[in-house]
Amino acid sequence: MLQIRETAVFRGPNIWARMPVIHYVVDIGELEDRPSNKIPGFYEELVEHIPSLYNHGCSIGKPGGFLKRLREGTWMGHVMEHVALEIQNLAGAEVGRGKTRGTGEKGIYNVTFQFDQEDVGLAAGQLALRLLNHLVYKTEPELDYQAELETVIKIAERLAYGPSTGAIVQEGKRRGIPVLRLDAQRSLVQLGHGKFQRRIWATVTSDTANISVEVAKNKELTNRLLHEVGIPVPRGQMVSSVDDAIRAARRIRYPVVLKPGDGNHGRGVCINLTSDDEVTEFFPVAMRESRSGEVIVESYITGKDYRILVVDNQVVAVAERVPAHVVGDGAHTVRELIEITNSDPRRGVGHEKILTRISIDEQTVEVLERAGIGFDDVPDESLFVQLKLTGNMSTGGTSIDRTDDIHADNVEIARQAAMVVGLDIAGIDFIAADIAQSVRQTGGAIVEVNAGPGFRMHTHPTEGHPRHVGRAVVEMLFPRGAPARVPIVAVTGTNGKTTTSRMIAHIMKTAGKRVGMTTTDGIYIDGSQIMAGDMSGPTSARMVLKNPTIDYAVLETARGGILRSGLGYDRCNIAVVTNVSSDHLGLKGVDTLAELARVKAVVPQSVLRDGASVLNADNEWTVDMTRSARGEIIFFSMNEDNPVIRDHMRERGRAVVLRETRQGEMITVIEHRRETSLLLASQIPATFEGRARVNIANALAAAGAALADDVQLDYIRLALRTFASSFYQMPGRFNMLDLGGKRVVVDYCHNLAGLEAMADFVKRMEAEKTVAVISVPGDRSDGDMRAFGDLAGKTFDRIVIREDDNTRGRKSGAISEILRAAAAAGGMGDSNITVVIDELEAVKHAVDMADKTDLVVLMIDKPVKVWEMLTGFGASAI
Repeated sequence: MLQIRETAVFRGPNIWARMPVIHYVVDIGELEDRPSNKIPGFYEELVEHIPSLYNHGCSIGKPGGFLKRLREGTWMGHVMEHVALEIQNLAGAEVGRGKTRGTGEKGIYNVTFQFDQEDVGLAAGQLALRLLNHLVYKTEPELDYQAELETVIKIAERLAYGPSTGAIVQEGKRRGIPVLRLDAQRSLVQLGHGKFQRRIWATVTSDTANISVEVAKNKELTNRLLHEVGIPVPRGQMVSSVDDAIRAARRIRYPVVLKPGDGNHGRGVCINLTSDDEVTEFFPVAMRESRSGEVIVESYITGKDYRILVVDNQVVAVAERVPAHVVGDGAHTVRELIEITNSDPRRGVGHEKILTRISIDEQTVEVLERAGIGFDDVPDESLFVQLKLTGNMSTGGTSIDRTDDIHADNVEIARQAAMVVGLDIAGIDFIAADIAQSVRQTGGAIVEVNAGPGFRMHTHPTEGHPRHVGRAVVEMLFPRGAPARVPIVAVTGTNGKTTTSRMIAHIMKTAGKRVGMTTTDGIYIDGSQIMAGDMSGPTSARMVLKNPTIDYAVLETARGGILRSGLGYDRCNIAVVTNVSSDHLGLKGVDTLAELARVKAVVPQSVLRDGASVLNADNEWTVDMTRSARGEIIFFSMNEDNPVIRDHMRERGRAVVLRETRQGEMITVIEHRRETSLLLASQIPATFEGRARVNIANALAAAGAALADDVQLDYIRLALRTFASSFYQMPGRFNMLDLGGKRVVVDYCHNLAGLEAMADFVKRMEAEKTVAVISVPGDRSDGDMRAFGDLAGKTFDRIVIREDDNTRGRKSGAISEILRAAAAAGGMGDSNITVVIDELEAVKHAVDMADKTDLVVLMIDKPVKVWEMLTGFGASAI
């Protein structure tokens, strides 16, 4: 039996692909020894169920390629990938990318396939699993594949964009504009990021004026405004009673039209009424659809019904609307013809498909009675039998494209009508004998101006050429050359991510940007924290990109988020990789440094072509990323003599390096062999006069990111000179306090590489004695814990061992015992090791035991609470 062991949904670029994918770990069991060509009848039955698998080229690259692989023999995980893709395609998606690879364990495969709608992809994956088990093992005799496929199709139809929204979204994606769906149950969509974003709700945009929508709803007001500028409209009057309607109809003269004073989609519209009795009969129909309690009576204009779409004051499409109807064949009744027409797969309920099914209602009965036709009558062959009063698509009408036929006078009239009402997107209902002739000569009128018009009749006309009207909307919202994205700097690595992110954000704020930033401390908008906690994942990134006030984004991107669901953005402008070192190994299938580097490499692989990847030349794993990183490569290094830097300079590349000069260690920018001294490392407050080497490296990375964005060097200098390692600027990162003469350092040091950097800092501080509070997260390996404890014992004179509140699956006391034993084995005496499990109690104990001249290093998990406790003791920032 095939079984799914693990499921993950990646909504952004990830370790498997640069697109949204679903990833399964699939156990194919004994089928590891039975490829597809060794299972009797499997090929024939699978093709019988899904003949469209012929379209899959697979690795062969042409139709029929996957079927060839099936006949030759392929593994069932690979088959599942293709079946899941094709089920989605049968549900209306357009997906084709997938990948299946072995895990190294016999019979276990990583199966990855593209999705468009998450729920549809998951349902397709489950149905693929059940179908394959059914075909191979006959274990699911109750499986009705066609019925379950219909269920997947219904899920897809429920979640799919409507035709109008879909046309705009498709064009936005074609233009490379980011698309964020804000409400899965409705068509509320964000196009673009930050301050450049625009929103659409179907065909109402964030630029659509509310006053214009209200004017369009008021039919009487709309007609009056149009009439006052000379645009032809029917004579009309607003009424609220049957008697008033009859009087108005007599004054206007029959035939007349009744319509709700504020209706839409043709609901409640009754046309060609020729007598007082008909007005009396149909008045309640119009009143039921009126929210204002008023009905408009207007003169009936004879002619064909046209819809003219105006976008940004330009006519972009014209359609002739034909009312719902059937055509007689001399054999079937009207009722049967309606059923035959509704069986057209293009017809669905509401706006779910390009045509709407024809419903039988009171209006249908009335129209047929007027024509003297009954539902059980058999119309003559070719007889046009009208079923609805109006040509609205929502009532089952059809459309004929007439964009190329419209007369110039009618174009101008439609444009002016949209401008008078003030709509950026308007559907103009035009009645005319022939749209190809000027209504100034032939007669005709605008009978309605609609806000939020549907696009179906233009994008999928029943006859004629489809019109790409979504393009006009996107061109209006984002004129050519106008930005849609805010610049994104994505920062990843093992250590230094948060500090580097903060440095970059500080530089950009100094340069005048309003920065949205995510870090492991929280989310910040223009320097103000709006959410606290670890916010380095994809959800937090999307929160920043949805914020309409930012014009720049700096996004710390941690390993965990990449492994859980990918990146929170499709592309970034600049990627920064600080380093890759041993941390989190043994978690989520990442067991080696090479595998960890592969995860981190997702970020530089997502850089835009004209962007840049800023990489650490001193770290072999980041240097190796140059093979897959996109954009320009900019290196940073603590050693300008690094061979990687020398080779890069020979190729006229750009770099930021630390150079020894007579004044001291100088951060130097090298651009195409031109060298510029930026500032001394000791001038950056966060480096403690050059003692905190990690912050020099972080400053180099931040300067590299700013260089990639062509920030003026003066802004970079000023920002780094004012970047301090204070609690308010960098909580929990090398924060130093004075507590009655004791120097206290608060830092979120949690892995061996971080401790090595801290040990170097402690040595440079030249303290007489040192006291440290240490711990390691519980999900680290025993080996990493022992190495940490050993180094701590060799670095500090006395240590206090604590544990996090969340020991991540280990028993209380287990972590501290490993650290204690390692420190003791490394030579630290038992009298210098204290175990205090609670973090705040451990901090208090360490501070109390320290002498006045000691250096106290607090490696903690709760920087805010520790800071508040220390300042409560009278500590002050240094």
